[in-house]
Amino acid sequence: MMERRSFAQLSVLGGLGLFMPLHACGGQNGSAKEPSPAPFKVLTASLLRTWCDAMLATQINEPENAALHGALYCDACNRIHGRCMDAVYPFLYMADTTGEQKYLNAAIDVMKWSENVSKADGSWTVVPNPKSWSGITVFGAIALAEALHHHGHILDEKLRKQWAQRLEKAADFVHRNFTIDYSHINYPMTAVYGLHLWGQMFSNEAYLEHAKELASQFHTRLTKPNNFIFGENNPSDKPSEKGLYPVDLGYNVEETLNGVVQYAVTTKEEELLRLVQKSMESHLEFMLPDGAWDNSWGTRQNKWSYWGSRTTDGCQPAFALMANRNKAFGTAAYLSTELLERCTVNGLLAGGLHYGHHNVLPCLHHSFAHAKSLAFVLDNYEDLPTVTKEEPLPRTGTYGIKEFTDLAVWLVSKGPWRATVSANDVVFKKPDSQTATGGSLAILWHQDIGPVFTASMAEYLMVEPFNQQQQPDEEDIPLTPRVEVFKDNQWFTNLYDRNAQVETKEEDVASVVLAKTLLTNKEQQVLDHGQYLLTYRFEDAMTTITAQNTGTAGLKTKASLILPVILSMKEKVKRISPQELELHKEGGMLKIVASGPITIMETKRDRTFNMVPGMQALPLRIDFGPASPSVQCTLTVA
Repeated sequence: MMERRSFAQLSVLGGLGLFMPLHACGGQNGSAKEPSPAPFKVLTASLLRTWCDAMLATQINEPENAALHGALYCDACNRIHGRCMDAVYPFLYMADTTGEQKYLNAAIDVMKWSENVSKADGSWTVVPNPKSWSGITVFGAIALAEALHHHGHILDEKLRKQWAQRLEKAADFVHRNFTIDYSHINYPMTAVYGLHLWGQMFSNEAYLEHAKELASQFHTRLTKPNNFIFGENNPSDKPSEKGLYPVDLGYNVEETLNGVVQYAVTTKEEELLRLVQKSMESHLEFMLPDGAWDNSWGTRQNKWSYWGSRTTDGCQPAFALMANRNKAFGTAAYLSTELLERCTVNGLLAGGLHYGHHNVLPCLHHSFAHAKSLAFVLDNYEDLPTVTKEEPLPRTGTYGIKEFTDLAVWLVSKGPWRATVSANDVVFKKPDSQTATGGSLAILWHQDIGPVFTASMAEYLMVEPFNQQQQPDEEDIPLTPRVEVFKDNQWFTNLYDRNAQVETKEEDVASVVLAKTLLTNKEQQVLDHGQYLLTYRFEDAMTTITAQNTGTAGLKTKASLILPVILSMKEKVKRISPQELELHKEGGMLKIVASGPITIMETKRDRTFNMVPGMQALPLRIDFGPASPSVQCTLTVA
């Protein structure tokens, strides 16, 4: 058996005469590459085996039925995801490195099944329906290319040639169709790396030039002044009423940045490397200290999973490859992988921390997509910069308040508290698919007990029915803290107010965020006298939330401050008084004291669960008005 090839080698694949790209991951700055320590590699290898073994258990074994045999069946979604063929790369990696026949069989069978989503134009479709979306071809073609590049030597010559010929058809489909405006921005930016990879493999100058052309347009899809990648919407470059562009953190860090970084590192384009580094550093501001990506406000929040986004590949390639330029990038890759491990349930990657507690099955898509990134890291580990978690993340520091004007989002870091406040007004696809806005407290996180609040969609909608799971229990309670009023069977809340105005101030002992908001329904109608001032006061010892009606004539009906506290089923609740609760979470006790009685809202189980971002919560309601125009709630941790 031939020795497995590294990312840094130029080689010929089998007898095909396909030249591989010359990569140089570790030496962009001309500095000597230090050997990477073992722990990150051990973690990555262990997690990859866990996922691959669990995916094997889902593979359909019905040789007499070509429509099913070899596919990976998703029990969570009760369907076959057309992109399950992406698993060819991690399966072939496992076959090569372990010598176990079961992985080789799995790789061969899943590629054979992919004929069910294959079209004459060279594309693959997202489900076995020729009319369904075929842009996902770029991801499958990269997975197949990496599999052939690193591990094609374990296949027989006939099969290698078949796979290479099929790959070339897919590459040509991408070359013919992809421009900078081809769908959401993750597609053309992923194609930057794909086209360069295939151009080297097939000695195709047109592919190489196409990759260079797309890469040259990367700068046109960056916000000012912070260089966030925008384009996750349709149209991809249309600003909102506030002048904001569609940015989705989950897609950016787990997909788009991978393509740009892999290309830039391969070609050693220093100007592009410097630009993408700036962009990565802005995105890194939103990683929480536990390795979670804070996509509470992102355009495509409908797919937010605590570690990233449901159908993306993972941040490991980009952030590991760039760790020599900023050691905190390595920390991000490491902490993200640790979080992926913590979110693995029965061998498969779940979309958040509490799937197991709520008996929600993990969608298979999470695992076969993220397994590719782990295989990439392992295939190229000897050529990576040093990856450790020694360098602190930006959000571990205590800096008070940071404003991101190109997002209308504010980050707070005060003592042990980390918070996100959002007035971002970008809406994805539909006018009623609403991410965190309205001056809402989209994230509250504490260093001892982790997430206290996490945002969800205002209403859980199946915006992407092939890429989302149904809510369990037929229950949809938003997790975003909010003020709400029900009038004439209509729901009015700040979660639909896209015009909220936010101000901040630093005091001697506190960082304070104030949001002026209007209670609005999803048709954008405003409640009479529904003006509110939301005040978030962060001190070392406590966080205080105040909601005050500021309508000139005063609110004529009852309002409620809703606080869905993240609390798993195994964490306990103790009522101290009508206005005080103790929530005994892992890591500490959260005490909640309000100016009025606290009601634990009725749910179908002891906890509600929301797919965004895969959490259980205890929803609390504190009513106020019209006699009392304000309510206050204080949170402390002991």
